[in-house]
Amino acid sequence: LEMEGNQITLDSLDKGTDNPAFSFEGENRHYEECGGPRSENQEERREGKGRFSSYCRKALQPASKAQHFCKAHAKVLRRVVLGLLAVAYLCYFIAACYLNFQRALALVVITAVVVFFICWEVFQKHCGAKVLLLLRPVGKCFQKAWPWLKWLLWVALLAGLIVWLVLDTGRNPEQLISLGGFCFLVLFLFACSKHHGAVSWRAVFWGLGLQFLLGLFVLRTTPGTQAFQWLGDQVQYFLGYTTAGSSFVFGNTLIEEVFAFQSLPIIVFFSCVMSILYYLGVMQWVILKISWVLQVSMATTATETLSVAGNIFVGQSEAPLLIRPYLADMTLSEIHAVMTGGFSTIAGSVMGAYISFGIDAASLIAASVMAAPCALGMAKLVYPEVEESKFKGRASIRISRGEEQNILEAASSGAANSVGLVANIAANLIAFLAVLEFINAALRWFGEMVDIEGLTFQVICSYVLMPLAFLMGADWADSPVVAELLGIKIFLNEFVAYQQLATYKKNRLMGLEEWDGSRKQWISERAESITTFALCGFANFSSIGITLGALSSIAPQRKGDFAAVVLRALLTGMCVSMLNACLAGLLHVPTEVGDCAMFFSTTNFSSTSYTMYTCCKQLFASSVLQNGTLSFTGSWAEQTESVLWLQECCAHYNHTSC
Repeated sequence: LEMEGNQITLDSLDKGTDNPAFSFEGENRHYEECGGPRSENQEERREGKGRFSSYCRKALQPASKAQHFCKAHAKVLRRVVLGLLAVAYLCYFIAACYLNFQRALALVVITAVVVFFICWEVFQKHCGAKVLLLLRPVGKCFQKAWPWLKWLLWVALLAGLIVWLVLDTGRNPEQLISLGGFCFLVLFLFACSKHHGAVSWRAVFWGLGLQFLLGLFVLRTTPGTQAFQWLGDQVQYFLGYTTAGSSFVFGNTLIEEVFAFQSLPIIVFFSCVMSILYYLGVMQWVILKISWVLQVSMATTATETLSVAGNIFVGQSEAPLLIRPYLADMTLSEIHAVMTGGFSTIAGSVMGAYISFGIDAASLIAASVMAAPCALGMAKLVYPEVEESKFKGRASIRISRGEEQNILEAASSGAANSVGLVANIAANLIAFLAVLEFINAALRWFGEMVDIEGLTFQVICSYVLMPLAFLMGADWADSPVVAELLGIKIFLNEFVAYQQLATYKKNRLMGLEEWDGSRKQWISERAESITTFALCGFANFSSIGITLGALSSIAPQRKGDFAAVVLRALLTGMCVSMLNACLAGLLHVPTEVGDCAMFFSTTNFSSTSYTMYTCCKQLFASSVLQNGTLSFTGSWAEQTESVLWLQECCAHYNHTSC
């Protein structure tokens, strides 16, 4: 290639010759032709520049060769680096276990889980096809025997469940109320089903079964209780790091006294961490594993299962982003399942705020995990599949890892995205609490017209929803308070409800009197547990707009379909949270009070607590006053200091014995 005039050739370009169009060489030549002296400085400069370029090329040759070598042997180098990191971690792991195995127990569990999944991935990749080929004859025999084996298995499971219920509820008959409420809610949802004859009972029973097994593991087994309690404690410690940032920005006084600066910064921190985990692919990996379990057991499609599994960790507007490319082609039943999953759970970011209120972290985590299979099962009960899904039998769905270029951008993006959520929560709290106060003022005014004192929205909810609270397992005395909180959650939002529940819990732990006149100051531990599970979900009327807005922005052409199923999904989400609460009531184990005599002998009675309140009530119940003589029954009669302890209890609590 040659261009006449400027004489630019490919050879000259490769050699790095300067472009004459951007030099004064032509002018110099013209000057020389006119008799002017040739500039020797320019020649010297050109020679010096050439030598400098040559030196640079020689100096950069090793770096260029190293770059080419790294590209050519990228796989080998990656394996070497990973091997060195694995050896380093193994040395660290052995040292930690050798120094203090009890302290390193959490590290052992985490390492075991990660190693198991890595080995499973390697095994599945290299030996999975061979194992499936070897097991094919066994699978054929199993398929032939499955029609009668299935019924045998169901009968055995049903018989085992009945025996367990008889033995377990014999000690605590009040658990039968929760069982009755559970059955009532399932029958109610079946009555609301869109297509009664098309219900996939496999999905329904597997959903309820997985929910029950998770609840049994978390609430009844020692490993499950300890694991979730440990996990809840770690989450609380982790969220405590928010104080370092919020105290620097707002100061210690504000974060200790003002709610907005105390709880809302936790959402910023949690959102930042979740964004980092998404960038690293950790959350996608966890969600895929959970969705695989649900999909295999319940025979649901990959898209709806993935979205519901994602709702365990993210909110109702973020989870559908996992299936963004597929939402436009999903059936109405699948869309209903996606919405139900969003209404039945809460986001990890707001969970952090609820934990900061004082709500039990282990119960919140357990409620979110238990809600996922139940939501999927109940969604298929209320809106069964009657269309042909494009994703039925599809092996895998691709999940994107976000658009961030590095981990710092991911952290910054997560924190920035949470600002809108924090502002939305703050605005909603201001608006809803103000509206609630206005409604209460209006209701009091209308009530006073007919001599009804103290008529409020909470009072109306406590009467209307009281039977439902009782069916979930709350005591009749606690049912009005539980119903009041449930009404606030449904008609306002769960944030306000959890805030009030935290106040009741704080009053109980402080050892206040249960009743202040006609007003209950706290509810029992059982009612607290039931309420915690019942409130754990975004199923309230204000969430309808959030759900419709999020889904419509992803697939605007399906806006009419979204609006058609959203109310049914909202009802299903409410019932899923209440089914969780019924299960919490069924599996609740009352906390045993320790040795009250030992407690009284070691306490100074300067402040009250729930343990002091319980022990004082026991002491009051055992005291007998006859003819001016005070005596005690039971084990208290053997205690020489019972009268002194009674006087101390009377200083804090009122009783006829005082």
